[in-house]
Amino acid sequence: MNTARMIYFFSDVHLGLGNRSADRVREDLLLQFFDTIRSDCTHLIIVGDLFDYWFEYKTVVPKYFYRTLAALDSLQRSGIRIDYLMGNHDFGHYTFFETELGIPIQKGDMELTLFDKRFYIAHGDGKAYNDTGYLILRAILRNRFAQFCYRLLHPDIGIGMASRTSQGSRAYTDKKEYGTKDGLADFAEKKIAEGFDYVIMGHRHLASMRQCGGGWYVNLGHWLSMPATYGVFDGKSFELKTFPAEQSV
Repeated sequence: MNTARMIYFFSDVHLGLGNRSADRVREDLLLQFFDTIRSDCTHLIIVGDLFDYWFEYKTVVPKYFYRTLAALDSLQRSGIRIDYLMGNHDFGHYTFFETELGIPIQKGDMELTLFDKRFYIAHGDGKAYNDTGYLILRAILRNRFAQFCYRLLHPDIGIGMASRTSQGSRAYTDKKEYGTKDGLADFAEKKIAEGFDYVIMGHRHLASMRQCGGGWYVNLGHWLSMPATYGVFDGKSFELKTFPAEQSV
């Protein structure tokens, strides 16, 4: 690979999940990853669920994530472009990332041309079959008026409720039967048929990369167990790798 201009992708770190000591271990690994890619990364794309919960107020953000926020600010200030696509757990963004860190928050799927390749990037939530109930819930949770009302709660109450709601959502998702067909893979095939070279998603916590016709469907996996998985594109080819082992998947 050409190491001069790398584009990195990762998803589903779920910072804030579990007890604080285990969470810090996962965060430490993420910070090591940031340090490792700093020398050759020109573009970093976060494909959802960086946080297991995120809800911010006009003057308050969750305090436990300050090290990650500082690291992202440092990467951005060093000239690395960062795009952050919301997932199904970290949907409570307001203005903090864009105004304080200079990192735009993408609320929907992204279409990017990177070098001369067309990328379709989505977290993947709502694309599984038999997921109508979630789509209705997502529309409610992301509604601006609903979020305005929620911000009337004291931050200690609101952020605490966001954390508990996230845990409940995980319990529901873990038990849900999505059927024998993979809606994410079928969605990717349709996008590749439309002319995209790569379709990148997360959400399912199953790292995989497979060729579909003239393109590739990549699921980035997760950071909930070690080694973590991430993707890297050098302008010619895409690899799915592990960290800290840094082996191709």
